[in-house]
Amino acid sequence: MSFATIWEPSELKRVASTEGVLVEQLQRLLDAGRVVIPRNAKRAGDSEFVLKAVGERMSTKVNVNVGTSKDYANCAEEVEKALVAVRYGADTIMDLSTGGNLDETRRQILKEVTVPVGTVPIYQAALAQVGERAVVDMNSDDMFTAVRKHAEDGIDFVTIHAGTNLVALERLRRSDRILDVVSRGGAFLVAWMLHNEQENPYYAEYDYLLELAKEYELTLSLGDGMRPGCIADASDRAKFIEAITLGELAKRARAAGVQALIEGPGHVPLDEIEASVKVIKHVTDFAPLYLLGPLVTDIAPGYDHLVSAIGGAVAGMYGADFLCMVSPSEHLALPSVNDIKEGTIVTKIAAHAADLVKTGQREQARARDETMAHARKNLDWDRQLELALYPEEAQRIRADRPSESDACSICGDLCAIKLLREFLKK
Repeated sequence: MSFATIWEPSELKRVASTEGVLVEQLQRLLDAGRVVIPRNAKRAGDSEFVLKAVGERMSTKVNVNVGTSKDYANCAEEVEKALVAVRYGADTIMDLSTGGNLDETRRQILKEVTVPVGTVPIYQAALAQVGERAVVDMNSDDMFTAVRKHAEDGIDFVTIHAGTNLVALERLRRSDRILDVVSRGGAFLVAWMLHNEQENPYYAEYDYLLELAKEYELTLSLGDGMRPGCIADASDRAKFIEAITLGELAKRARAAGVQALIEGPGHVPLDEIEASVKVIKHVTDFAPLYLLGPLVTDIAPGYDHLVSAIGGAVAGMYGADFLCMVSPSEHLALPSVNDIKEGTIVTKIAAHAADLVKTGQREQARARDETMAHARKNLDWDRQLELALYPEEAQRIRADRPSESDACSICGDLCAIKLLREFLKK
């Protein structure tokens, strides 16, 4: 099957133009499974829906997580967060709600945003149970019913921890990890397998999952339940054995005509990011790689959006395709609307920094920076603000601290650019 037939020729032409690649090249990458364009079949024909291509030679994309919790469930606020994220450049939104009316929150987000929306259906499967043992009392039907329910609503991509299986669990048991499992969905499935002494249903019944995904043109985001949750655990066997399994599952998805991408770590020190990205890319046959971070240190709560952006830029340089925003409140609390804004901004900056060196995007990304350089040389402030990734903040700062000269207030008439422009006569 050609994946490229899912979309209209005009849609592929539009995506190719946005990404700066040839349509034929985009088609080849889609058919090879190295690029995905998440969109539920139910959203086809929606003129407001914005197609987003994720993968090789495409611009680095940014996902933003929103969602309620049991402690704070305000549907309207989560919708506002999603809209703010899109306003500041999010390419996709994930609803990770675990509190209040999950159906209402998911459907309202789908109604309001025009970019692809993802979910983690196992959250709803677990929350549908009653009592303290809800997670382990789920059954296979509960898990797959949640996937179908989300697909029916029009969700474009779903995180499914199908690689968190008994083999990965055995590796985890034999490891000396400090933080065993930090993925919520992964922890649900590990607890379920331990209690029920059975294989993960998403792995055992993966062919059925593929049937569901094919029916709705649902993109599978193959979750990394074994992702490391601290620097000390960054590159252990549990992480890589799961990645190998995810590669096998991605291959089966392609054969079944289902789009799939791979989720990755996590917490990784700077000197291990290159190996982490390249190994995962190779063992998954270069499927699109979606990373949470990676966070490059554990000791900056309150600033983890910056920690994540550092890791994301480096990971993007080595081949990561899709960065998941981390907010300033990561590890601390449910993010506020402003946390979502700040996290989205720094992650978009990281994505652009990666594109400046990324095959397929380098020329297009650098053209914008070069235009900015010329505007700075000419002290053209209107043009500089126009080119800024976030003009409103640049304008605010300049207006707050104006200069009496045509330079900025750091140097004024001592501006290096102004001085040398006069004497070099360039």
